[in-house]
Amino acid sequence: AVVLCSAQVQELVLDNCRSSEGKIEGITEEFSNLELLSLINVGLTSVADIPKLDKLKKLELSDNRISGGLEVLAERLVNLTHLNLSGNKFKDISTLEPLKKLPQLKSLDLFNCEVTNLGDYRDSIFTLLPQLTYLDGYDVDDCEASDSDGEGDGIDDEDEEGESEEFTEEEEDEEDVVAAEEDDDDEDDSGDEEDGAVNGEVDSEDDDDDEEDEEDEDEDSSPVKGQKRKREPEDEDNEDDE
Repeated sequence: AVVLCSAQVQELVLDNCRSSEGKIEGITEEFSNLELLSLINVGLTSVADIPKLDKLKKLELSDNRISGGLEVLAERLVNLTHLNLSGNKFKDISTLEPLKKLPQLKSLDLFNCEVTNLGDYRDSIFTLLPQLTYLDGYDVDDCEASDSDGEGDGIDDEDEEGESEEFTEEEEDEEDVVAAEEDDDDEDDSGDEEDGAVNGEVDSEDDDDDEEDEEDEDEDSSPVKGQKRKREPEDEDNEDDE
């Protein structure tokens, strides 16, 4: 069996695992390379016990009972870019003010929180958090976030885009080769047609010559039409005797 130490873990998903007294337990600073932590529907009421995780970029805390105390996130998760607080108990814009101290925060989700019912909710959040790009999956102009912006840090997406570009270049090269081969085939076919046409002309000329030779031979072997046969002296003697 493969045994991983805490420092090797980059993603940790503990969804639906019930917390003890609404607090985070078992996660320590030993998870020093952790980039994604998911604690969805674990019964949290506080994030006070979250450890210092300098490399954490994405934190999923939806469907819990958290209503405040976000100052600790700004102190211990300095590189956080994506935070999901949907389905919690946030009622006022002021409870989100500590998030101003997260300079890398790019995406924030507050679906199904009472704060979203405020009339100027979206404008207020974008004003409060100017570093924010997406709120509930949409930017300030109501443009939807792409998958790479809405999920993760985009590193894998860049790799996939690079690979797709390589595949596209390979496909174009293959198409060029096929097109070149088709052009060569067309040239060969046209060459064969030209050769056939030339050979056909030569053959037809040979046939015409043969026909002319045959006509000459026929003329030489046959008597001239309408020419009288010359009378011989013997024929005249025979006529006198009679």
